[in-house]
Amino acid sequence: MLSEGEKRELLIRLLQGRRPGARAQAIAIVGVSGRYPQAEKLDALWENLKAGRNCISEIPPTRWDWRRFHSDDPEAPEAIYSRWGGFIADADAFDAAFFNLSPREADAMDPQERQFLEVAWATFEDAGYDVSAPSLDRDVGVFVGVMNGGYGWVASEAWGSGQRTAARSPYWSVANRVSYHLNLSGPSFAVDSACSSSFTALHLACESLRRGECRAALAGGVNLILHPMHYHALSSMKMLSRGDACRAFGEGADGFVDGEGVGAVLLKTLEQALVDGDRIHAVILGSAVNAGGKTSGYTVPNPHAQQRVISRVLAETGVHARTLSYVEAHGTGTSLGDPIEVAALQRAFREHTQERRFCALGSLKANIGHLESAAGIAALTKVVLQLREGMLVPSPHSERPNPKIDFDASPFYVQRELAEWRRPEVEEGG
Repeated sequence: MLSEGEKRELLIRLLQGRRPGARAQAIAIVGVSGRYPQAEKLDALWENLKAGRNCISEIPPTRWDWRRFHSDDPEAPEAIYSRWGGFIADADAFDAAFFNLSPREADAMDPQERQFLEVAWATFEDAGYDVSAPSLDRDVGVFVGVMNGGYGWVASEAWGSGQRTAARSPYWSVANRVSYHLNLSGPSFAVDSACSSSFTALHLACESLRRGECRAALAGGVNLILHPMHYHALSSMKMLSRGDACRAFGEGADGFVDGEGVGAVLLKTLEQALVDGDRIHAVILGSAVNAGGKTSGYTVPNPHAQQRVISRVLAETGVHARTLSYVEAHGTGTSLGDPIEVAALQRAFREHTQERRFCALGSLKANIGHLESAAGIAALTKVVLQLREGMLVPSPHSERPNPKIDFDASPFYVQRELAEWRRPEVEEGG
C-alpha cells in the first residue's frame, strides 16, 4: 500500500504529465464504497482481484430456481440457457431502522434503492464526513446509473399470490431517496444509458461540479438481478455466455456473464478537495460521452464512434497516449465486441504513437461478470484500488488471447499478473 507521501508524488506526476492543451478541470475522488460479488467490502474485492479469482456462481435459490427455466439448448423457445452470474449476498437486506423507515416502507422500496442508499452513506464515511453532522455542507448532487427494474415483476407476482405490497421501482427514486435521507440539496437524478449508465452518471456529476451547480457530487450505479425475466430477455438475444467465465479478450469468448453490484464515489473539484484537506483517492482528468449512431445492427458497437470518444478525452485532458500504462476496458467477453473495442483503442492511440505492447489491458468483468448499469462504477473502483495499492491485477480467462485480436501489432497486451501501476484510462460502452 502506498504511503500518503507516495500518493502525493503520484498525483504530482499525474498532473505534470498533462499537455499544455488540457481543457478539462480535474476532479478528485475523495470517497469510495461498494458491494460486489463475493465482496461485501472493497478490501475483499481487492483480495479477489489480486488472486485473479472468478467470483461467478450459480443463480442462488434466494432469487429463483434456475432449474425451472433452464435449457442447455440456446435455441429452445422461452428457455434460459445460462445458470451463472455474479451475485451479491443478502441483496434484500436493509437496516430500515437506521434510516427511520418502517418495515412496510422499506418493503415497498426496490432493493436497488435500499442498497444504493446504504452505499451512499458508506461513501461519505469513507471520505471522513459525518452525514448526520449539522456542519456538513449539503450542496451535494446525486447522480446514479440504473437500468433494470425487476422488483416490479417480483411485486406483481407477489400481488397475484395474495401478498399485498405497494412495491415501487422508479429509477428516479434511487437518487432522490439519497438526497432526501441525507438531506442533500444539489441536482439529483437517475441515468439510464444501458451498460454505460454509471459512467454517464459520473460524467454528468463531473460536469455539474465544473459548472458550479454543486460543491460535491455523489456518483455511482446499482444493478440487481431479481427476476428470471431478465435472464430470459438476455437469452433471447443470445448475449449470455453458456459457461461460468467471462472470457474478456480471451479465446472462446461467447458472451457475457451477468452480474450484480452497487458502488459510489464522492467527488469534488481538485482545487476544492485540496482546500478542504480531503484525502484524495484518485483524480479524474476528464471524461467524454457519445453514441454509436447507426451500425450494421442495433446492438453492434461502432468502432469509429468509440475511437472518436477516446480521442476526445485524450485531447481534453492533454494526456499523450504513450504515457498511459493501463486501460480498464469495457471487455464484455463477446466474440464481436472485444475485437471492435481493441480496434477503436488502437486507432485512438495510433494518433499519438506507433509503439507496440506498452499498455496493459484488463476488464473487471472477467472477475465478477457484467454489472450492466453498475459496470462503470465497478471498473472505476478497480482502478482506484489499483492506484491505492500501486499494483495492476491479473485479468483472468485470457491465457490464450482472442484470435480475432492481433495484440502483437497493437499498443496493448492483456494484464495477466501483478505488476507496478502508473496511470490508467477507463472505458465503458453501453
